[in-house]
Amino acid sequence: MGQKIHPTGFRLSVQRNWLSKWYANSNNFATMLNEDIKVREFLSHKLKNASVGRVLIERPSKNARITIFSSRPGVVIGKKGEDIEVLRTELQKIMGVSVHVNIEEIRKPELDAQLIADNIAQQLEKRIMFRRAMKRAMQNAMRLGAQGIKIMSSGRLNGIEIARTEWYREGRVPLHTLRADLDYGTSEAKTTYGIIGIKVWIFKGEILGKSSEVSVTTPNVSSIDNEKKKNIKKIPGSANKLANSRNKKVLGVEGTDSLNENKVSSSVVISEYINSGDKNASAS
Repeated sequence: MGQKIHPTGFRLSVQRNWLSKWYANSNNFATMLNEDIKVREFLSHKLKNASVGRVLIERPSKNARITIFSSRPGVVIGKKGEDIEVLRTELQKIMGVSVHVNIEEIRKPELDAQLIADNIAQQLEKRIMFRRAMKRAMQNAMRLGAQGIKIMSSGRLNGIEIARTEWYREGRVPLHTLRADLDYGTSEAKTTYGIIGIKVWIFKGEILGKSSEVSVTTPNVSSIDNEKKKNIKKIPGSANKLANSRNKKVLGVEGTDSLNENKVSSSVVISEYINSGDKNASAS
């Protein structure tokens, strides 16, 4: 199911959090949800050139707090904060309560899936080749530290009559792994031939909790061998005996030392017997 389900919704209970944080009873839930949808649509249209990655909506008590994550906060704020005041008044009309607007800067827009999808969509609307736009975005993401990226484009690519889908992937993109920090974004390019959909997956690494982190230390084989060598006691002549025993096992000869000793002792006995015989002969 990792291939079909939305990657963010799949990881909400594990490592991701909701972009709308508020509680409402059954009577007000639909109204507040509709207001959130209108706010997001308004901001995406109003701040089209501000590179907005995501919008966080919170509703503490009887007011609202909206946090806008953008890679170009100066465009949102405007000269001396004029644009953000106009934006706040318009949001208050939509939501019907007092609104506080916060701006957060995205430090690395090349690693934000939503910004990459929006950027590719803008390039396709300017008649730039889709393969060139996709590969350039992948190279920038991998250069800035992404462990994997996948980009998919669907529609009448290059104005062909039959719509098709093309995707490119670089690195590792684990869709089934819940602990994987996977960022996902979608966008649409409105061309003269029709709408082209863009999907982007970015894998930034695996997230492990403090309790689940396991530190695996591999022993150093060379240090263990050195310690073993230090603990071995040296016995004089033991090395020669060990070498002789190994040579005997290799040659398949066992007990040669005992045979040599028997030969020496038998030669001594024979020589003594011959000497005694010579003495007896001379005496007779």
